[in-house]
Amino acid sequence: MLNISLCFNRKDFEYDVYSLIKAFYPGCEITSWYEEDGALDGEFAYYDTITYEADQICFSIADEKHETLASQCEAVEYEKDRHETKNVLKRMVYRTLSEVSGKELPWGDLTGIRPTKIPMKMLEEGKKNVEIAKYMRETYYTSPEKTALAITIANREKDILKTIDYEHGYSLYIGIPFCPSICLYCSFGSHVLSRWEHMVDPYLDALIKELIFISENMKDYTLDTIYIGGGTPTTLNAAQMERLLTKVTELFPMEQVQEFTVEAGRPDTINEEVLKAIRKFPVTRISINPQTMNQETLDLIGRHHTVDMVKEKFRMARDLGFDNINMDLIIGLPEEDIDDVRSTMEQVRELAPDSVTVHSLAIKRAARLNIFKERYANLKIQNTQEMIDLTAKYAREMGLEPYYLYRQKNMAGNFENVGYAAPGKACIYNILIMEEKQTIVACGAGTTTKVTFPAENRLERAENVKDVASYIERIDEMIDRKEKLLSKLV
Repeated sequence: MLNISLCFNRKDFEYDVYSLIKAFYPGCEITSWYEEDGALDGEFAYYDTITYEADQICFSIADEKHETLASQCEAVEYEKDRHETKNVLKRMVYRTLSEVSGKELPWGDLTGIRPTKIPMKMLEEGKKNVEIAKYMRETYYTSPEKTALAITIANREKDILKTIDYEHGYSLYIGIPFCPSICLYCSFGSHVLSRWEHMVDPYLDALIKELIFISENMKDYTLDTIYIGGGTPTTLNAAQMERLLTKVTELFPMEQVQEFTVEAGRPDTINEEVLKAIRKFPVTRISINPQTMNQETLDLIGRHHTVDMVKEKFRMARDLGFDNINMDLIIGLPEEDIDDVRSTMEQVRELAPDSVTVHSLAIKRAARLNIFKERYANLKIQNTQEMIDLTAKYAREMGLEPYYLYRQKNMAGNFENVGYAAPGKACIYNILIMEEKQTIVACGAGTTTKVTFPAENRLERAENVKDVASYIERIDEMIDRKEKLLSKLV
């Protein structure tokens, strides 16, 4: 494993530099330190140094013998424009790392998770596509392909969101934090149902109490979208699902709602009874998520369903009248290559979902794949542009267009997640959560409410505790947090 020392002479923009190094050297170990702390002992392949001076920034890379491999300095007005200072720093670090590694990154020096926010903002300012492309290429070194993708999606998002009132509207997220098992790559605060089943009804009691509060406090705002996610919402049995959906439709003005999603999720939790329970309500969209259509991979990552089960449950949902079904896939799963991706896409094409979300595997710190990395050290994980292009080709052939995009830390291949949808089937909520343009009130364990203040171009958050038992016990505290935050909307 590559060991890198990252030295600063002052504390500023550390995360941006760290993220860029990780993008070039995904498996490396980085030790950050500051000159004021004194010399650092250790064996390092590279010594990366950031020096902030009054009117310039310098970045240099030296090898284990402290012999300089590359070095650059650029003039900046450090205290005058921090945003531009950060951009200058990132461009300089990117160029230097690219010189030493011999690599270029598809997203250039962009390290944030929302690349489309840049072209979206410029479109709203009246800029043309050509101007935006030039700015992204020169400012962030994004490749022509990724630049075009971001601008295409931003234009599509802008059109989809044209009926959404950012200032006087909101969306509602409802979290169900139970799963039948925890996947190898997962870091969400999910609770295995076999151990937590006795807590599901008490959890719904607390959740409904929170929903009652939200309905009363947001009655003067337009509810545009509802999204029930997880975890796996269909770990609720039919009676529990009906109880929840009954309360939601009683408490909130459904005539306003443009989109209502229930993430059915894992096929091993889906049955005819729970699907029929969902069909009783004005749910407009569900998701049935295989992640892959290769059985060996499903067994390896801890998914307790079969490929045949995916097909069976998908067709069951169609037969029951669901006309907007999404499927989530992950590219870069352990031991999969391009032939496995092709096999998955062939089988998905036969099912003809209304939308497909293609994720690049992101190995989070809390995932078993990372915590027990020695155990899984021999697993081959690859994601290539060829794989990404293949999924895009199949999506086009299925009549699906890219409509939203986001990125995550530690993504295999440093690529992106892209949602594809048939015309009229795009998920509005997905765009809103990525663009952070509208207040999203979230309830349930481990959820985060984000209140936007468009006139001030900022947002504030209120988080709920992740642990189910703590959420139930402290529900009044969770409601109090929301009350303090939502009062600022008045």
